[in-house]
Amino acid sequence: MNELKTTNFIKKPPFRDALRFWFKLGWISFGGTTGHIAIMHDYLVEKRKWISNQKFLQALNSCMILPGPEAQQLAIYIGWKLHGKKGGITAGTLFVLPSMLILLLLSIVYVTYGNSPLLESIFNGLKPSVLAIILVATWKVGKKALHSSIHYIVALATFGLSYFLHVAMPLIILGIILFSIAMDKLFPKLAGIAKGAMLQVDSSSENNYVINLNQVEKPLTRKVVLRTLPSFLALWAVPFSLLLLWGQDAAFWDKLVLFFTQTACITIGGSYTVIPYVAQLVVLKYLWLSPLQMLDGFALAETTPGPLIIVLSFVGFMAGYNHFGHGVIFGVIGLLATTYYTFLPNFLFIFLGAPLADRYKDHHLVQTTLSLVTAAVVGVILNLTFFLGRSIVFPGSVTLQGIDYVSVVWVLVVLILLVRWNTNVLYIVLLSILFGVVRYMYQLY
Repeated sequence: MNELKTTNFIKKPPFRDALRFWFKLGWISFGGTTGHIAIMHDYLVEKRKWISNQKFLQALNSCMILPGPEAQQLAIYIGWKLHGKKGGITAGTLFVLPSMLILLLLSIVYVTYGNSPLLESIFNGLKPSVLAIILVATWKVGKKALHSSIHYIVALATFGLSYFLHVAMPLIILGIILFSIAMDKLFPKLAGIAKGAMLQVDSSSENNYVINLNQVEKPLTRKVVLRTLPSFLALWAVPFSLLLLWGQDAAFWDKLVLFFTQTACITIGGSYTVIPYVAQLVVLKYLWLSPLQMLDGFALAETTPGPLIIVLSFVGFMAGYNHFGHGVIFGVIGLLATTYYTFLPNFLFIFLGAPLADRYKDHHLVQTTLSLVTAAVVGVILNLTFFLGRSIVFPGSVTLQGIDYVSVVWVLVVLILLVRWNTNVLYIVLLSILFGVVRYMYQLY
């Protein structure tokens, strides 16, 4: 299916070439959203010229308007524009599948051997590096998102509401939307300051790329909507029905599926908005796993390629494992169900939502809202930093005597490696594992 009316004669790459890249991306994309986008930009824009730089940035901005992880959605979008829905489904699936399989194996190892002193020491080496990585992410996102006093106010307010008052992220996003509308009506000058700069386009070289800004987008028609929605609802309902009919404790599976579907549909701002929202609910409200297990999940997720949001797959594993009396089979089912219902909505958002996001991306109110939501993401990441940092730096009491000074030193070492030498996250993970082993040997002897 060709989703574009092209205005040039550049041939699309064969599907097998795209398949080869999407498969490779799923296995090598360490470093979170920033790493994924950098790899895609280097290969798709610079090396292969499958998509122009301006179109790449425009698509990324459109994905940021939509709920869910923008890096996976960007992959779906580019795959879709290259080879239709087949290309989008392939790109989105291979983006997640390798990290899910790796995390599945690590989760089984975790519940089988997690109490061994060596494995505990390895986790104690990984956790400080996770904190350092999130601190660097806070700094990088903050530099790009906080342009004025309004952005700083929104970021700090989001942090205060989420960390101290435990206000759900969907309510914060709703508040930002209402605030943007009010500011646009009452204080248009402030709204002008808040919104990001319009994307400046140089169309002279666009036709040198397969996907470019000179192509005319097909409008979203009622026929497309009526054909896509039933397919999505069937893909959502059939596995859900099987879980309810043949799975033990239908109430648990009902809660798990609806919770992760809801999470995927209402959390705008990518992985860093989804994770704190989920972490607080699954630990404090649903009691599916302990705070320590949640921290271990972050450490495991950082050892895999793929988006950081893959930690939700570990949450699903531990939820099924703990709920059904430490049953590994139920843990596996929980992981598969969580992964499926976390990432399935992203395909619908792109196939139906991306055309709408493209259409309204330059609307001043949309720009203002998106700019403030991006600022709120900084507050959410700060919330995640405090949520993790307290347990890593103060494993006991929050006192000078309760500080884990070894972990603090390792946080500083990893920060230096990331900021000063821009060390690859994969090497950080390997060094942290080695650090944990050395720490274990030192304590042993």
